[in-house]
Amino acid sequence: MSVWGKIIGATTGFAVGGPIGALVGGLAGHVYDRHRGRGDEDGGDATKQIAFTIGVIALGAKMAKADGQVTADEVQAFKEVFRIPPEEMKNVARVFDMARKDVRGYEIYAHQIAGLFKENPRVLEDLIDGLFHIAKADNVMHPAELEYLENVARIFGFDANDFARIQESHLGPDQADPYQVLGVARDASDAEVKKVYRQLIREHHPDALIAQGVPEEFVQVANDKLAAINVAYDRIEKERGLV
Repeated sequence: MSVWGKIIGATTGFAVGGPIGALVGGLAGHVYDRHRGRGDEDGGDATKQIAFTIGVIALGAKMAKADGQVTADEVQAFKEVFRIPPEEMKNVARVFDMARKDVRGYEIYAHQIAGLFKENPRVLEDLIDGLFHIAKADNVMHPAELEYLENVARIFGFDANDFARIQESHLGPDQADPYQVLGVARDASDAEVKKVYRQLIREHHPDALIAQGVPEEFVQVANDKLAAINVAYDRIEKERGLV
């Protein structure tokens, strides 16, 4: 079952409260009658996928207006972050709108997501990557958006060096420092660079992330991350004559 079907099923028995649970509850009133009797068939895994998905929608909605306006490009970028079937666009838009209008700040959502995935930092990193994709959509990284991303990363437990590494992978292959993308020192040995590269590939592989609670509909972000890691390593290989 797709994550969108699981979200509909979560109208009964969703195990996560807080602001994310409230958004699911708000959605439930619109879809429960149509899907009455459908339950959470996959237990805890489905709960994590639902929480992740609703969390991304909520944080995406909050960030999209961080610069004071929500542009068509940002909305389109959000649709690209997730593979959203046409029949579920109304429900996604409803959650997006509820989160955007919520008077509470984004921090409450970020703290809840951080708690749910505290043992899975790569999942949290993927979420930040998705938010970066939305922020870059209009080809302008507004200072308020960057501040938003830094604050979310800090709530997720990432320090300044971690955030710089994540941000670097979004500068594009021609501008990004490949050593920064991999998070290794320029004077690191060849063996150390290879070790870090292989570890990052394992940790950011879509299958590994799905096993930790990332829905399949989000894997394009993971694929983009893998591509950035591979490009960075290829550049270092050529620079060091390892090929």
